[in-house]
Amino acid sequence: MSASADRFASVDAMRGLTVAAMLLVNNPGDWGHVYAPLLHAPWHGCTPTDLIFPFFLFVVGVSIALGLVPRFERGTNARVLHRAIATRALRIIALGLLLHLLAWWAYEQAHYRPWGVLQRIGLCFLVAAPLAMHLRSRMQWLCIAALLLGDWALLAWGGSTERYLNIVDRVDTALLGPLLYDYDAGTGLGHDPEGLLSTLPAIATVLLGVRAGAWLRAGRTQVLLIAAAACLLAAGAWSWLLPINKALWTPSYVLWSGGWAMLALAAAHALVDRRGWPPLGRSFGVNAIAAYAGSGVMVCLFAGLGWWGAIYQRGFADWMTPRFGPYLPSLAFAMAFVALWWLIVRGMDRMGWHPKV
Repeated sequence: MSASADRFASVDAMRGLTVAAMLLVNNPGDWGHVYAPLLHAPWHGCTPTDLIFPFFLFVVGVSIALGLVPRFERGTNARVLHRAIATRALRIIALGLLLHLLAWWAYEQAHYRPWGVLQRIGLCFLVAAPLAMHLRSRMQWLCIAALLLGDWALLAWGGSTERYLNIVDRVDTALLGPLLYDYDAGTGLGHDPEGLLSTLPAIATVLLGVRAGAWLRAGRTQVLLIAAAACLLAAGAWSWLLPINKALWTPSYVLWSGGWAMLALAAAHALVDRRGWPPLGRSFGVNAIAAYAGSGVMVCLFAGLGWWGAIYQRGFADWMTPRFGPYLPSLAFAMAFVALWWLIVRGMDRMGWHPKV
């Protein structure tokens, strides 16, 4: 996979900047004082933060098109590739489950949560990679359409897109109930932004990345721009019927985030691959899962030992808040955390250490 992807440093850069953005929005010093663009939309709508996770899934698809598909086309045995896909997907899922086990301990949570970001990445990769290998472009587009139209029909059949009342939340609640991210024992209502049914349209996000990666590989960047505009226009029109909503991963959200991801990829390709700009974020990009999981382990350990709040309070809030108010120190802490992990992955990259899950 890396041999083909190395021709496009822009892909590593985009993946890395996305991971850095994940760390930034996930680790403010004080959740009560976060600038609005660094928070998810309360329900319907889309903030810059709501674009981060779909950007990562999109790049997963791009990497499949640049790495896995060429290996299959060059004659690598399909069974060998299927085994590698399943092994990697299950490892990513297992890592997510272990990370949530650590979080359960660190934050003394009332219950263990099985769904999560890494779990969704693993499941989407497990489904999308074989589809990219074996289906031609037309069939891939049909799969994208089927996933989006099917999700639209499912939400319409459920009769609501409101929190807890929609069919996605009702199915997740029926399956796992108290183990969801958000569960009210009094009402029996629950919600999980990385639940089962909303993973289906997330697979379409990965497949959009597969198509974008195929265009990039073929040098058809103009098509990438046209497709980006088409996705954004379609998303805007569809949002009148079905709101843009990350928590449900609605079809309009898939097209909206996919359109912006295509524009970002085209811009990164033009600046990094063609004009020779430095691939900012590359160190994060070549150690993406390691950085995400490793930073999560660090946060959980520090929180469990009681150090996390103390570091923020003494290192940032105590002296910055009287001068700048409470929002800037919260952001400064998150930026310092990203900088720390940039130093870590930079060192790993210089030593040629790129652990693969």
